[in-house]
Amino acid sequence: MQYVLFTLGIIGGIIGLVWSADRFVLGASSTARNLGVSTLIIGLTIVSFGTSAPEIVTSATAALQGAPELAIGNIIGSNIANIGLVLGLTALICPIVIPASLLKEELPVLLIVTIAALIIFQDLYLNWVDGAILLALLAAFTIFVLKIKTSLSKSDSHLKEDEEVSEFIADISTIKSLGLMLFGLILLLISAKALVYGATGIALALGVSELVIGLTVVAIGTSLPELAASITSVLKGHHDIAIGNVVGSNILNLLLVLPVPAFLAPLEIDAVVFWRDGGFMLAMTLMLSVFLFLKIKSGKNFGRFFGAVLMLLYLSYTAFLFV
Repeated sequence: MQYVLFTLGIIGGIIGLVWSADRFVLGASSTARNLGVSTLIIGLTIVSFGTSAPEIVTSATAALQGAPELAIGNIIGSNIANIGLVLGLTALICPIVIPASLLKEELPVLLIVTIAALIIFQDLYLNWVDGAILLALLAAFTIFVLKIKTSLSKSDSHLKEDEEVSEFIADISTIKSLGLMLFGLILLLISAKALVYGATGIALALGVSELVIGLTVVAIGTSLPELAASITSVLKGHHDIAIGNVVGSNILNLLLVLPVPAFLAPLEIDAVVFWRDGGFMLAMTLMLSVFLFLKIKSGKNFGRFFGAVLMLLYLSYTAFLFV
């Protein structure tokens, strides 16, 4: 009977994620246009925060229940999955148009944040001091997005990008679009929780370790909102939201999600998590930066070849964990 419930959780979670992501992206993009806000800013803030919520809930629960490896594995694994699985699969389905501003603004922030998190991990211990440092960086990032990006979005290049994207956005009222965002977000969280429940239950029954579950099953489950939102966005022509969602989610995972277990239940970090998993997270982030740099400089889209490379690396990493 338990296996039946676990299976239903997985199937129901996937269906719910796909449908609710469509509602959420529709509401977010419509709200951006109605309020005159750049769609890239919406992707970096509202969409990325909403799709990072499962990581927050999962990490907090794991920390309080005395499962530190699950909490840390979820965060690091989600960042790896966002790059390898989410961006890789999204690019395989539909080449992504990369905004030129991403290379100068958001990617350097993601690199700095990733390196800062690894420096904090060096002592193999996470406490409230580390959490406070991360939250301070989060405050700086928020100010950067809300002030600097708002002024930059008024430039001709940003206006042109937003005008092109707005052609694909449905003409609905602000109240309705906000309602769609809220409804989509709530259903995203419920669907992600159902999926993680089913996948984790089956993994535990098969005797898989807590760390591997966090890095793979739980990380993939909590990254599915990003996957569904990014694929839906790029298919609807909202490329800014698709890429902004992933970059913003990875930044928030380290600056917002990571402080949660740090404050709730200070924990020790296994050395293998720092060198193997943290190192691979940094390597994937650096590789993404190189790929995007080459694409932006050449004026081409982030196409299927690079998507296939990211997917292959992610699948190889996942297989290595189980071996």
